[in-house]
Amino acid sequence: MKYVALLRGILPGNPNMRNDRLRAVFENIGYTDVKSVISSGNIIFETDQTDRVKLEKTIEIAFPLQLDFNTSAIVRNQAELQQILDAGPFGSTMDIPRSRLNVTFLKNPMKKSTILPYFSDDKSYQVFKIDHQTLGSVIDTTLTKTPDVMKWLEQNFGKEITTRTNKTIQRILAKF
Repeated sequence: MKYVALLRGILPGNPNMRNDRLRAVFENIGYTDVKSVISSGNIIFETDQTDRVKLEKTIEIAFPLQLDFNTSAIVRNQAELQQILDAGPFGSTMDIPRSRLNVTFLKNPMKKSTILPYFSDDKSYQVFKIDHQTLGSVIDTTLTKTPDVMKWLEQNFGKEITTRTNKTIQRILAKF
């Protein structure tokens, strides 16, 4: 089975977080056909393991042991990523410098009490549900910055989340 691990908090400027080192962690675990997609913690790999929770735990345990830092890993397969794009969650909104289209992955399903869509008071961003573990957001970069949205997401969904641009999801799928 082929998966992508979406790692939280990867800073390419940190020597321990470079793609070659990230890939080595996955290879040392025993995963095969390990590839990275851009420098923000997107690692495609193959394994016979099908239990996503076990995959995530194995990856999260390996990082402090091998590279001396902690990260959350959210694992998805190709079909799950393709379903997001096929659903067309952003409608006709274009990913241009003025508007940023993001996909946020939740490690755990969102609570049923979560009220979405959410529109910021100043209407600079909106957050909406794509599925029970995935959110979409549209950000007007002329009115706010991405960290404002990230802060809201963490306050409402905790730190076991990670966000990628819609373009990054397309790149990951192309590399599968």
